[in-house]
Amino acid sequence: MTLANETIAERIRGLRQDWPKPTQPRPIVILGAGGIVRDSHLPAYRKGGFIVAAIFDLDIARATQLATQFGIAQVCDSLEQALTIKDAVFDLALPPEALLQTIQMIPLGATVLIQKPLGIHYDQALAIAGLCQQRNLIAAVNFQLRFSPMMLALRAAIEQDLIGDIVDVEVRLACHTPWELWPFMAALPQVETLMHSIHYMDWIRGTLGEPRSVMSLSVPHPDHPTLADARTSTILDYPGVRCCLSLNHTYRFGPQHQDASIRIEGVRGAAIVSLGLLLDYPRGAAETLQIISANGDWTDVPLQGRWFPDAFVGIMSNLQRYAAGEDTVLLTAVDDAVRTMALVDACKISSERGGVAPRQDSTKPY
Repeated sequence: MTLANETIAERIRGLRQDWPKPTQPRPIVILGAGGIVRDSHLPAYRKGGFIVAAIFDLDIARATQLATQFGIAQVCDSLEQALTIKDAVFDLALPPEALLQTIQMIPLGATVLIQKPLGIHYDQALAIAGLCQQRNLIAAVNFQLRFSPMMLALRAAIEQDLIGDIVDVEVRLACHTPWELWPFMAALPQVETLMHSIHYMDWIRGTLGEPRSVMSLSVPHPDHPTLADARTSTILDYPGVRCCLSLNHTYRFGPQHQDASIRIEGVRGAAIVSLGLLLDYPRGAAETLQIISANGDWTDVPLQGRWFPDAFVGIMSNLQRYAAGEDTVLLTAVDDAVRTMALVDACKISSERGGVAPRQDSTKPY
């Protein structure tokens, strides 16, 4: 390896993977006590040094159990009680159908982290965004993939021009996703794009900007007869970029030949991300990031955390720092999230309309 290549490798290994913490962290009130709160929100806030002041869930017993497990001082008896806590950041870890009615009750001018997706469909996302504006809320949506250590490092690599102009983005899944963990999804008009690949599309938007158009097809699977769909193929149209998502959540033939990866190619280099969380969800396998730049070698980035729970630390930090004036940009602000929801809506419309059928001429042209 030449000296120049050694320098590039050192830069790659030293890429920043975390978001700065707020100088004066504010207490958090969590609305919801489901599995994502137990497995990600609460471990993340403990790791990041945030104080969770209170928790509320319609299932008081479940909220009490989490309060005991994570040392939360107060279990609220009602939503109204939870919303009286002063100077708190409200973390809405709720199903999408519950967001609009809950946000109507959030105190004026409050700081809020809203669970993705931003409602069930695009029109609801617009209504939620309008309500946030009316109530003067500082609101972000929990598209936390952007804040995972691997994606923050990749963001830094792109900003430092280690990749160059991006010409190819591919997201590929062939893994088993336990959709049965979320029974509320049976009532949703679309599942895969709304609840999962929305993460990738939000990250792609944050990296490449707005696509010109989208082509998408979501299909069901016999293992999940109650779900509208469980697998998706999507192409996002960017000038000069091949951008595609091939997302099979129903691979059931063991760990061999599984895949959960993101591949990015540019004119100067490339990166490959292994989404280990998805290979053995929710326990997860190892996550990795490898980058090659210029004429160097593939270099492993020594990741300092995982998508779950570390990304939840980053997104809460950005929200609190923005509310305090320490950050000038709120990466997943509600207005930005509306554009991601518009992309999800376009995927649904594309899937319903279908593609171009091959011609069936009645006479042979030869």
